[in-house]
Amino acid sequence: MRAGIPRISNLQAAIAAIAVVIVACYLVFGGPIPFTSSPFVLRAVFTANTELGLDSPVRIAGVDVGEVTGVRHLAGSSTAGVVTMAIQSNGLPIHADATAQIRSRIFLEGNFYVDLDPGSPEAPALHSGATLPAANTSGPVQLDRVLSALDVPVRASLQRLVQGLGSALNEATPSGRDGSQNGGERGLTGAQALNRALEYSAGAFTASAIVNQALLGERPHDLSGAVSNSAAVMRGLSSSPSQLSGLVDTFERTIAALAARQQELGATVAELPTLLRRADAADSALDASFGPTQKFAREIIPGLHQLGPTIDVALPWLRQLTALVSRPQLGGLLSELAPAVRHTATTVTAAIGLTDRVDQLSKCLTDDVIPTGNEVISDPPVGTGLRVYQELLQSAVGLAGAAQNFDGNGRYVRSTVAGGSTLVQTPDLPVNGPLFGDAVLTPLGTRPAFTATAPPLHSTTACDREPVPDLNSAATGTGP
Repeated sequence: MRAGIPRISNLQAAIAAIAVVIVACYLVFGGPIPFTSSPFVLRAVFTANTELGLDSPVRIAGVDVGEVTGVRHLAGSSTAGVVTMAIQSNGLPIHADATAQIRSRIFLEGNFYVDLDPGSPEAPALHSGATLPAANTSGPVQLDRVLSALDVPVRASLQRLVQGLGSALNEATPSGRDGSQNGGERGLTGAQALNRALEYSAGAFTASAIVNQALLGERPHDLSGAVSNSAAVMRGLSSSPSQLSGLVDTFERTIAALAARQQELGATVAELPTLLRRADAADSALDASFGPTQKFAREIIPGLHQLGPTIDVALPWLRQLTALVSRPQLGGLLSELAPAVRHTATTVTAAIGLTDRVDQLSKCLTDDVIPTGNEVISDPPVGTGLRVYQELLQSAVGLAGAAQNFDGNGRYVRSTVAGGSTLVQTPDLPVNGPLFGDAVLTPLGTRPAFTATAPPLHSTTACDREPVPDLNSAATGTGP
């Protein structure tokens, strides 16, 4: 041994060897390398068997960005589990709408890997230790799982489905109620009708292209946003398998109800061509209306531009109007006018009946009294030729003159006591019998002739509904 070099003891060598072995085991079995940054940890909940093992790769678009560091089964479920992944810096950032799917590697690689979609940039970024929910994950579909789903009832249902499809394609559509064929579709089998439908495929593809163009949206990312929202809906459906199975069962009952009404359903389907032709005509008319509608939309745009300034100008006016109708202004006036309005309503209610009576009176005057007053009585040899209302006004003058003869100064009081030489006799009166008198001139008779009874009075018939009396038709009574 060389002089001056210290010698290592066996104890020190043993301690150093043990330390090296511990460090090697730590690094081999997954311990982090000291003095390096910790990796990004991402967890994901899977509801199906993951079939993953430790060190299974995590890939984004086929590029390895990490590996699986742990798989833990959830209590109470034989298939669900939580997968822990370590993501390298080239796989960051990962957003809240990220998705993870377990896929099988090629035959030479074997096993499975995690296909990670980091999500859209619009979603917030996740921090290390975050967990993707089951709605954002999907497990592998194994062939045995597919075959286990095809049990006897399912296979029988598939057989009935195929048989029903074959019957629908081979059976002819029913004829019309009168046995006639309508439009060439009746009497054809389902397959023949489908072949004839291909005649409309060119127009249908053109319309579909227009619709697909419209589905792209008006702004960038409209379609991608719609796809993302649809994916969120599908993830929500997949996260609730019990509700989804209930939906499938309900759909099966609906199909069974339709199958029970297959004759009515077949008649409905047979009427679809007529409906489609009418709908096509309606669509043509609707398409023709788009031009005027677009023209109207273009012409209304300047008015919409002026709507904002108009509202700005109207706001001060509305404030003034609000102040005007407030309680200190019109509100107080309305409070004072309320009693008058109530009395006015009572007066209007009473005036309605008066108006009805006035209306009846006016109709009586217009339809009966005035036409009667306009008649001319033909009564020769003493007829005047004047109308009745004119004779009525002139009679006032005669009455005034006759009244003057009975005031003590008239001539009748002093000179016409004895009367004339013509004897006048009345009929028998109830008490005094007939009366006798002397007249200066021989009476011509009475008009109208005196009747023993008064004319009938119809109080239930409105005056305006009575016919205009014919005064010249009155009978003339004989003289004494």
